[in-house]
Amino acid sequence: MKFHTEYVTFNTRKEHEYVNMTEKVEAAVRASGCREGMALVSAMHITAGVYVNDAEQGLIQDIDEWLETLAPRRPDYRHRQTGETNGDAHLKNLLIGHEVILPVTAGRLDLGPWQQVYYAEFDGRRPKRVIIKVMGE
Repeated sequence: MKFHTEYVTFNTRKEHEYVNMTEKVEAAVRASGCREGMALVSAMHITAGVYVNDAEQGLIQDIDEWLETLAPRRPDYRHRQTGETNGDAHLKNLLIGHEVILPVTAGRLDLGPWQQVYYAEFDGRRPKRVIIKVMGE
């Protein structure tokens, strides 16, 4: 069994930002030498998420609007009582999820024809990290 770990850092410039990190995950799979297994991709922040979907810009805008409808930025979240203003970002994380597990087949990330791996930032404008763990034979 092989194990390979990489950390990826993003310097987000906007409060909400969607970063296509498919190439970074593919590079981690190549570096691992793993032929068959899986890659875990996990946001290391509770105000961000990781998901798999199409890289179409209109869809990304739709996802952002959908999340804002379900967890809008507003001043009455109880989380504000701690002095924080990012209660909506925590809820968006719960909707998107903080990690994905992806198959590795024949030494390659095994995604469908339109699938891409995205890091979704909901409380940005500072450095953020993602961990990629590749496991297999």
